[in-house]
Amino acid sequence: MQLNEMIARQIVERTMKIIPHSINVMDDKGRIIGSGDQARLHQKHEGAVLAITESRVVEIDEATADHLKGVKPGINLPILYQAQVIGVIGISGKPQDVHHFGELVKMTAELIVEQAALMSQIEWNKRHREELVLQLIKGTTLNEMQLDAIADRLDLDLAQPRIAAVVKVLPEKNKPLSLEHLQQLVHLLEYPERDNLVGILSVSQNEVVVLKPITLTADGWSKETETKRINQLLRRVKKEANFKIKIALGDYFTGLSGLARSYDTAQLTLNSVANRQGEVFFYQDYRLPVIMSSLLNEPWRREQLEQPYLALQKGDSKGLLVKTLKIYFLQNCDSALTCEKLHIHRNTLRYRLEKIEQLTSLNINKIDDIMQLYITINLFHWAK
Repeated sequence: MQLNEMIARQIVERTMKIIPHSINVMDDKGRIIGSGDQARLHQKHEGAVLAITESRVVEIDEATADHLKGVKPGINLPILYQAQVIGVIGISGKPQDVHHFGELVKMTAELIVEQAALMSQIEWNKRHREELVLQLIKGTTLNEMQLDAIADRLDLDLAQPRIAAVVKVLPEKNKPLSLEHLQQLVHLLEYPERDNLVGILSVSQNEVVVLKPITLTADGWSKETETKRINQLLRRVKKEANFKIKIALGDYFTGLSGLARSYDTAQLTLNSVANRQGEVFFYQDYRLPVIMSSLLNEPWRREQLEQPYLALQKGDSKGLLVKTLKIYFLQNCDSALTCEKLHIHRNTLRYRLEKIEQLTSLNINKIDDIMQLYITINLFHWAK
């Protein structure tokens, strides 16, 4: 730990609030880096050099001050951190007048140093945790031994099974977002501590990634358990933050290398539901549109897939047929359940399905055609 001008300034400001004397703070070379007398900054203080060299309290009267460079009468006390002298704190004035303040200002200075060291360690841990998260989701090039060494330093359990979740911050009532909003979200995700590994993905996109611990059973990981935890997070966001969030959770894949795949499924899920209403989206519920989404990157494939939907949309000005088809698929093509859900007669459903066939030139009773319709609805309607 080294004293710097920012810490020295804090020490001067804090101590001069409790004693009526000017305070100087010197670094481990005896240079004044903080002072109640700005004119003395950056001067060499020979009394401080003596206090550092001999690791003792040095009192300086007027006669002694005349023989030392950069020195005024007062008392100089070594500042210790982990039993090492890292600097000196000096109180200007007649030694007999300021002596009784010595231990008080020394203790104050050392407490500020310890606090600064703790905050520095927290920031170091936070930064390196975030760097590790970003490496893991991008497919790290580090070997297992290197990762274990980093995890040990950061006190992390990388053997814990995890899934990736991508959280997007949404502005409240069109108010602009900033880095502070993302940092607030990171805090909400990290505390109370559940061993979440969190990193800011993109400030411009307002996105944060979380590697969430999960419990594996014979049936896999529990979507229900994660839903409860996410609902707790949503309640905290509504209570403590002035923004909204949309969160997409990826699937679980074994091993550390699986975290990159989990992240990919989470990010693609979030992209697929960009225009949908709602707050929480699981990859398992959008597996088909996520897997098929890459097909839309090539114009001719997109055109082929989009054609039936556009034709249906053109002949369905009120959106009734699209709604019927959507419910039909949600009920696993069960006509009775679809009629019950839509509160319509079976003949009405039959009529609507026939109309859909006419508009799309696809036969609902043919497996290839109904599959194309299903993919079409998934990619171009449910993603909206």
